[in-house]
Amino acid sequence: MVRYPSTEIPSEDRTYYITTPIFYVNAAPHIGHLYSAVTADYLHRYKLLRGFKSRFATGTDEHGLKIQQAAHAAGEEPLSFCTKVSERFRHLFLTCNISYTDYIRTTEMRHHSAVEHFWKVLQSKGFIYKGSYEGWYSTQDESFLTPSQVSNATDSSGKEIKISLESGHKVEWMKEDNYMFRLSGFRSQLRNWLEGDPRAIQPERFHRAVLQWLQEDLPDFSVSRQRNRLQWGIPVPEDPDQTIYVWLDALVNYLTVAGYPDAHSKWWSSAHHVVGKDILRFHAIYWPAFLLAADLPLPQTIHVHSHWTVGGKKMSKSLGNVVDPLERSQRFTPDGMRYFLLRQGVPDTDCDYDDDKVVKVLNAELTDSLGGLLNRCTALSLNPTQVYPHFCNDSFPSQWAEAQEGRALERKASAEDYHMLESVRALPSMVEQHYESVHVYKALEAISGCVRQTNGFVQRHMPWKLDRANSRDQKWLDTILHVSLECLRIYGTLLQPIVPEIADKLLTRCSCFSIMQAMLMSRDPQQNVTCGQQDEAFINENGHGFILKMT
Repeated sequence: MVRYPSTEIPSEDRTYYITTPIFYVNAAPHIGHLYSAVTADYLHRYKLLRGFKSRFATGTDEHGLKIQQAAHAAGEEPLSFCTKVSERFRHLFLTCNISYTDYIRTTEMRHHSAVEHFWKVLQSKGFIYKGSYEGWYSTQDESFLTPSQVSNATDSSGKEIKISLESGHKVEWMKEDNYMFRLSGFRSQLRNWLEGDPRAIQPERFHRAVLQWLQEDLPDFSVSRQRNRLQWGIPVPEDPDQTIYVWLDALVNYLTVAGYPDAHSKWWSSAHHVVGKDILRFHAIYWPAFLLAADLPLPQTIHVHSHWTVGGKKMSKSLGNVVDPLERSQRFTPDGMRYFLLRQGVPDTDCDYDDDKVVKVLNAELTDSLGGLLNRCTALSLNPTQVYPHFCNDSFPSQWAEAQEGRALERKASAEDYHMLESVRALPSMVEQHYESVHVYKALEAISGCVRQTNGFVQRHMPWKLDRANSRDQKWLDTILHVSLECLRIYGTLLQPIVPEIADKLLTRCSCFSIMQAMLMSRDPQQNVTCGQQDEAFINENGHGFILKMT
């Protein structure tokens, strides 16, 4: 593994816990699920590169009326139905190198125990009470809705129906005796939390949206369903006639993985969530309210992303435009899909998926630009000994001003070359900033720009036209390759969280060249060392961010 320098963080603070939403198993995974997973995965890998102890959780949400109905329609027992679909998610994540440390299923006993304990804590503190719920309910969303969240519509037969404004799914009027949660008492605390921490929900657009929701009253809401209507779920403790509401059940998964109710504080204090915008209300209002009621810390950050569309339309079975992420990852390679989703995904706006766009992006930025640069630098025609050539300070002085002072016969570097080096020196800190803010597309845009500059450097000086028999040309050729390989090593290191297989191959290639050079040097210490003693001084002179050391 290659690590790159960053600001030192006290060891006791170097823990990081990242989660995806756990995915509902009523249908097969789609491209949006994979986008959530690769977003959390790059954050996990990035934190590991920075030396953190990181935990990464994903999994499947397997209770609820929707699952009960889907299993019945398929003629299967609910658990076997859930297991089959859950394995499809697990297989997709394995295929796409999603490096989770914990895969949680809400049908596991450890989760069952955590949910029961959490319920009892809320009930003992007086935040859950027996009551009656009357209002709108969406089975498709497993969601209770207020009148302001519902609108009139017509179905395919022209019949008037009520739908959820957020999802567009049909809602029905429901009246039940069940358990209620005192959500109304947490409105001011939630507002204080968000107003006091502008980075609690990112991007800013979604932070503002939640604050806007909190301008309205928060009515108490139901946290159970009658058992005669919903059998597939965790029973309410000491009341077998009631089933715990699927969202309360599902949200507790984040605590289950952290070790709740026992040794959970180490991980829970550094929790971060990745969620789609369609489930923001559950994660930004209901979940924090549950946590406040249980006297538990709130998540550090809720990272929200928008949807993937096809042809500008939301993916749906009825339109026949659902993108199969497993099939696409097999067609475009797992790293290819990871790169495309993170390169094109903009968290605060919906993004459109198109196969032709995938091919265009991958060919331009990975195959032609990055791959072409590596192939040039490692080609036998340019590097017949397959080593990491030495840098020559006479050909490429450490400063442009120095290069203009009386050494015109030796100087080969141009002003554009120094500009390229400055861009590459600044790249690690820029990428770190964008990785931290989950603006991955900006980080990849910056890396791609530097790769283009390095290709321009090689093309500008055309090392294949240099005369190897001429000692000055040979030094300049070696210098061109040395600088290009150093740049490639930086790009490979920074791309590790995004395209782990490609980055590993690139860095392994560079490492093999370094090992070969060391072997040759051990046999003949004088071989190819002319100007070589200047390597470290030049590369490191303007900051540690440029050269990246293998560890």
